[in-house]
Amino acid sequence: MKTGPHTNRSCAESGVANLIEYIIVSAVLMVLLVVIMLQVNTTFMQTPADTLSYVAFTDIANGVSTRIADVYALSPDDGMISSSFDIPSEVAGKSYFVMIGQGSNPIDQDVEISQGSIDIDVSLAGIGASRGVTGNTTGAGMNRILYDSGGYSS
Repeated sequence: MKTGPHTNRSCAESGVANLIEYIIVSAVLMVLLVVIMLQVNTTFMQTPADTLSYVAFTDIANGVSTRIADVYALSPDDGMISSSFDIPSEVAGKSYFVMIGQGSNPIDQDVEISQGSIDIDVSLAGIGASRGVTGNTTGAGMNRILYDSGGYSS
């Protein structure tokens, strides 16, 4: 083995080859890291948030349906009744929209909750067959259910 400065050209090319190999391997690993980071957000963060939202929206829709059924059960023959209630402002950090809409059967009605691609429909406990219920709200603030035996004009 020789000691001292090397003037052999193959040693210089070997150093450059190692540098290029390092750069190429690093670039491939960086590309894989970026692809994995994009997938991690969907797999580990978005999917559980959507599952949580679906379950929470089902609970909220059942609660709204129950409150409407309670107002219907207490409704006077002649007069007006009002009930205030609060639902969560946000679910999984996002706001949502609640609407009373047409059900699968023409006489049924549903409580529909939607947020982005998530849409939940829960039956309105059979009230739609005897009384038409309309309205919409969001989770923000206090919400009210109003009943007037004389009806509401549009």
